[in-house]
Amino acid sequence: MSSESDGASEMKIVVCVKYVPDATGERSFADDGTVDREASDGLLSELDEYAVEQALQLADDGDDVEVVALTVGPDDAADAIKRALQMGASAGIHVLDDAIHGSDALGTSAILAAAIERADPDLVICGMASTDGSMGVVPAMIAERLGWPAATMGATLSLAGRTVTIRRDTDTASLTVEADLPAVVSVTDQSGEARYPSMKGILAAKKKPVEELTLSDLGIEEGSVGLDAAWTKVAQTAPRPPKEAGRVVTDEDGSGAASLIEFLAAGKYI
Repeated sequence: MSSESDGASEMKIVVCVKYVPDATGERSFADDGTVDREASDGLLSELDEYAVEQALQLADDGDDVEVVALTVGPDDAADAIKRALQMGASAGIHVLDDAIHGSDALGTSAILAAAIERADPDLVICGMASTDGSMGVVPAMIAERLGWPAATMGATLSLAGRTVTIRRDTDTASLTVEADLPAVVSVTDQSGEARYPSMKGILAAKKKPVEELTLSDLGIEEGSVGLDAAWTKVAQTAPRPPKEAGRVVTDEDGSGAASLIEFLAAGKYI
């Protein structure tokens, strides 16, 4: 872990960030069943912005805290790190290797865990899920691979000494979950709005270090990740059907209310 004796920061936080297609644009699949990332613009996953924000808040409240943004993906994924650096992260790590293409959650978690182990942080913070895959399982998988405790789906996040605490809100109760560091946590979109990069932050980001790593650097064999090694794959896709015109209920003779109720009942909306 980080220590002052070796010249490192008192605490290091790694935030996992993902470069995803813009949800407001047209998204499609490539011939191999993977997301066609050339079909639309990409950006830092909105749900990961909350993770970056929570890490930066811990850095704001603490002394000598380093926040490192970690991503896995193609060249354009560097934009996800860039955004995190503009928000205030100290440095970035980009795992870039053609053999990663098509990796599923298992493969991705193996790559992230290896990169995290190399970075040697005290705390890892993730978003609750990615806005493209929406699986939400990677944080727990990372924790399992590292042998660290996991405190996931936190609506709040706090740190006291070497103990991290989250509040997890469920349908029936709010749970307080604590874990000793090192640990992996994930936060939800209820944890607090992410800050916008300032002009100072945008300019400062250009000078912050970003380390590029390959699978070889992490000691991972190419054949163990990627599309061919994936346990889950998209078997078939079809274009979304076009929207149909909605039904208009008129009330010329006073029967509009009955017609509306009939429509809602037929569609099982009531």
